[in-house]
Amino acid sequence: MQKPGIPKGTRDFSPAEIAGRQFIFNNISRVFELHGYKPIETPAMESLSTLLGKYGEEGDRLIFRILNSGDFAAKAKDLDWDNRNSGAISAQICEKALRYDLTVPFARFVVQYQNEITFPFKRYQIQPVWRADRPQKGRYREFFQCDADVIGSNALSNEAELLHIIDKVFGKLGLRVVIKINNRKILAGIAQAVGHPDKLIPITVAIDKLDKIGLDEVIKELQTRGIDAVACKALEPVLLFKGSDKEKLEFLEQLLKDSPVGIAGIKELREVMEITSVTPTKCKVELDLTLARGLNYYTGAIIEVKALDIEMGSICGGGRYDDLTGIFGMPGVSGVGVSFGADRIYDVMRDLNLFPEGMGNYTQVLALNFGDLERNYCMPLLQKLREQNINCEMYPEPAKLKKQMLYADKNKIPFVILVGENERTSGIFTLKNMLTGNQSQLSENQIIEYFLSK
Repeated sequence: MQKPGIPKGTRDFSPAEIAGRQFIFNNISRVFELHGYKPIETPAMESLSTLLGKYGEEGDRLIFRILNSGDFAAKAKDLDWDNRNSGAISAQICEKALRYDLTVPFARFVVQYQNEITFPFKRYQIQPVWRADRPQKGRYREFFQCDADVIGSNALSNEAELLHIIDKVFGKLGLRVVIKINNRKILAGIAQAVGHPDKLIPITVAIDKLDKIGLDEVIKELQTRGIDAVACKALEPVLLFKGSDKEKLEFLEQLLKDSPVGIAGIKELREVMEITSVTPTKCKVELDLTLARGLNYYTGAIIEVKALDIEMGSICGGGRYDDLTGIFGMPGVSGVGVSFGADRIYDVMRDLNLFPEGMGNYTQVLALNFGDLERNYCMPLLQKLREQNINCEMYPEPAKLKKQMLYADKNKIPFVILVGENERTSGIFTLKNMLTGNQSQLSENQIIEYFLSK
């Protein structure tokens, strides 16, 4: 018999891991709500036409397509089968796909429910997404994103607010991070400055890989994408420039002085930084000239967050998109948002041992079971504990003391209740602390008060 398993790039989660993930979700959603964001959910699958063409050529290849029901093969043209034209066949046999991210479905949601939404609309969404990527450290085929977006507002104060949200979230999680920021208009200006204004997408896709593959490989990729050697040489000072944010902005102003779009990007970036400085973030925010983020729909600010104490890819990112709803028939609605990668954040916190001690201890107290009389004596107390939102359980059948205590120990249950004949006749319970070994004889009300005071 074949051993059961799960697809590569997916994972099962134990109760302890669920507790850690829930800790992350709860802290993120709480910060979102503190800033006025409201939750929504969208389906796991979207129409393929909704997703295609929104993420660039590479993104489109990573979309998980869903086969149509019934005799789907009959709908594909024989010529395409004969020529093994997988792209054409896929379009004919797949009408749906698993969502690649939460932003494009959100844009579809806004257009679909535009008459029911009050703009500006601030939403957050915590749901899984799927990408047919090659699994590796910190990269999965199924993973959770935690998104916050505000749509229907051009104000750059939204970007500043998102920087503060990022700062607060990672402050609550105890993670030291750096927030990197750039502007897509600056990148467009750079493309103009090196003589390839029509090659913005190829340039940004290549630059976005600088941290992963290094300068030499980026230059090679740029050349394969049609960027000539002179332009590549002109790009090198941008990619290699070091200095303070002030020095970087001065460098950009000189480089992009003849590019209106580039100057507009610099102006936007300065304003975001000025607004943010009114209530400074605790973590560092720095301008990164090489930050590109390869998604096609960004039009203004782009944001990326890296952990400082461990080697890991981006754990949060986002940016401004002015044109996304236009592709669904609703032009002129600007939005900006960020997405927290919950799975990478979990991996970083696990490796750095940042989760609170005792997290994942679902049951606070276990009533031991020595027979029907003892069971029935404990059940009213357990009912009252649950009415006070105190997690408790009873061992399901009578068993030896050692076995029941081992169950409590393995499940990290901090307290057990023992009841014998003496307790039943005296109307009390023996409460044992599993960590210290201390035992106390308490009444029903005293036990309830004890756990309410913890």
